[in-house]
Order: sequence, then structure tokens, then C-alpha cells
Amino acid sequence: MNFLGHLFFSNNELQLMHANLYGDFVKGKDLSQFDSTIQTGIRLHRKIDSYIDHHPDVLELMHVLQNDLSKVSGIAVDIYFDHILAKNWEKYHPSTLRNFIDRFYTSDIQFPEQYSKKYHVLFTRMKEFDWINQYQFHYGMTKALISVGKRISFENDLINAPDVFLKHESIIESTFEKFIKDAIPYFSNELTILRHAE
Repeated sequence: MNFLGHLFFSNNELQLMHANLYGDFVKGKDLSQFDSTIQTGIRLHRKIDSYIDHHPDVLELMHVLQNDLSKVSGIAVDIYFDHILAKNWEKYHPSTLRNFIDRFYTSDIQFPEQYSKKYHVLFTRMKEFDWINQYQFHYGMTKALISVGKRISFENDLINAPDVFLKHESIIESTFEKFIKDAIPYFSNELTILRHAE
């Protein structure tokens, strides 16, 4: 999943939300230089990525999308799922999407020296342009897909992904529902396991 999905699975804990997103900027297995909360967030980020990449229903969906989105079907699914989650947010979370996002945007990072400059730039832009709230709308999903497509180092079809979503909307939404039904209890348990490992 993309930004919203990672925040959603962070148990409403502000520092874990930041640490989870920061996982995108960290390579390698040695996390000893980081605070324990950041280590947990990085590991959670990696588990989320791995879980969606190996979920059987998601794999079937990526196969369906392969002809239209060669090499980038997985990237598209991440953003599609954020769009569906945002659009149906109150089915899965007790607060409104607006309140959830604003709480994250106005949070303080307790360990700024451990986060890279790139993460601070990302967070600042995310907040300034209100990226996450826009995911619930088709135009917001479109902007995200095109932006990611431009940053990928190889030629890709993500510019066509908004139309592909409309073409396969029914199966994408049904796959998301199967995925989220499995993922919510899975990550509730995984977070407990990660904390015991700290």
C-alpha cells in the first residue's frame, strides 16, 4: 500500500506512523542506529509491503492488470488500494479521514536527528499539498499515479493506470475488501510480535 495504508496499520500511534513511512528511506538489515520505535516502524513498513506483495488475491489481481500495466501493476495496486481505503475510510476507522490526517500532519517528530532530510522534505510536501486527503478522489489517485510514474527510472504505463482502474474497478474493489479483511487482524497481531522483539 502507499502512504495512507502504512499510516492506517500504525495503530493510531503518531511516532509509529512517522517511523513506518520512514521505512521507505532505509535499506539493509542493521537498524541498530535507530530508536526502538523507529526500528519497529521500519520493520512494520517492510511487513506491510511483503504482505500485500504475497497476498493470493492481490497476486491474482496483478495478473489481471499485467497486460495493461506491464512491470508496474504492483505499484498501481498500492495506490489503487489507498484510493479505495480513503474513499471508504469510515468503514474501517472510528475517526473521519480529515481528522486522522490532520492529527498526523500536526504531530511532532520526537527523534528528528534520526530521520533523513529526504523524509522531512516528503512530510513537508505531503502536509503542504494535502496529498493523503486527495486519495479519496479519482483526481487525487491520478496525480499520485502520474507522479510515481515520472520518478521511476524506466519507461512505464502508470500514466494509463487511472483508466485501467475504471476498466477493472469492480475486481479491484472486491480484491481490496478481501485483502483488508485479512490484513487488519494480521497486522494487529504482527505489531504485538514486533514489540515483543524490541
